[in-house]
Amino acid sequence: MTSQDKFEGWVAQDASAIEGKMQWTTYEPKPFEETDIEMEVSHCGICGSDLHTLRSGWGPSDYPLVVGHEIIGRATRVGKDVEDIKIGDRVGIGAQSGSCLHCKRCDNGLEPHCSNKSTNTYNDTWPNGGKSYGGYAKRWRGSGAFAFKIPDEIPSETAAPLLCGGLTVYSPLVQNGAGPGKRVGIVGLGGLGHFAVLFAKALKCDKVVVISRSSSKKADALKMGADDFIATDEDPDWATKNADSLDLLISTISASFAIEQYLTLLDVKGTLIQVGAPEDTLPPLHAFQLIFKRLKLGGSLIGGRQEAKDMLQLAAKSKLKAWTQVVPMKDANKAIVDMEKGKARYRYVLTN
Repeated sequence: MTSQDKFEGWVAQDASAIEGKMQWTTYEPKPFEETDIEMEVSHCGICGSDLHTLRSGWGPSDYPLVVGHEIIGRATRVGKDVEDIKIGDRVGIGAQSGSCLHCKRCDNGLEPHCSNKSTNTYNDTWPNGGKSYGGYAKRWRGSGAFAFKIPDEIPSETAAPLLCGGLTVYSPLVQNGAGPGKRVGIVGLGGLGHFAVLFAKALKCDKVVVISRSSSKKADALKMGADDFIATDEDPDWATKNADSLDLLISTISASFAIEQYLTLLDVKGTLIQVGAPEDTLPPLHAFQLIFKRLKLGGSLIGGRQEAKDMLQLAAKSKLKAWTQVVPMKDANKAIVDMEKGKARYRYVLTN
């Protein structure tokens, strides 16, 4: 084994890593295959998924692990079977970095829901048996099929969080007809929520409303382009006052919330899509709330490869400006602790 087969990064050895106890050390990436690329990591966004995984919040994590699935860097090695990427290209990797690519779902742009083997960028296993490791590191290695060229117009500190945070909200917006004529509500103004506002505006929705517990982020929401703001803890009649005012709700909340009140905001044939992934369960729901107004309740994971490419093109065309705070990679432990405390405005991005 050569030195090139050892990578350096922030390794979580157990659930205490969430307390800022990741260790900078070496680890062994997956065996290189001719379908793979290798990149020098320049930027990696900190996603809420990283925190859930570090503490085993969604179930036992496979320690040791390296989190980070909003990765930007320059390709330094490209397998002969990789198409459209060459050494030196600036590329990005999102939350998914592998699938079978030939099942019915993959053929229809639904790679995140692959019928066979979908590989998460970290805390997973590649078909060749190697563990998948993320981007809190100096380098990354994995399938070139899920590496996206980054348009020149998008700075790396914006491109990184687009690859999970951005795509997670872009997909349900476009899948549910966000655009002219649509009134869209965004529940929660965090890393995901702020991207939902930016993309809803880029898609030219008629009205974009942010729903949050307090008005502390109202000024930010309006600067992002939101047309209105609802502070639920500051007005006991918020749901009644805003009843039937929206066509689509994107919920980014990663905790249990009063879902029945939010459904009141939807007009007839409205849709609520849940993208936040709480560690506990959602509250019970009376069926008549859905029946009386023909409402739809759904969920969304991330987007497929074509959606990711479309998203990047829209971000470039609209000159989308993510609200990010760039943090040196050496300070990753402090950054995850600060994010856990809710200090991010609105996405931390680590940089080498």
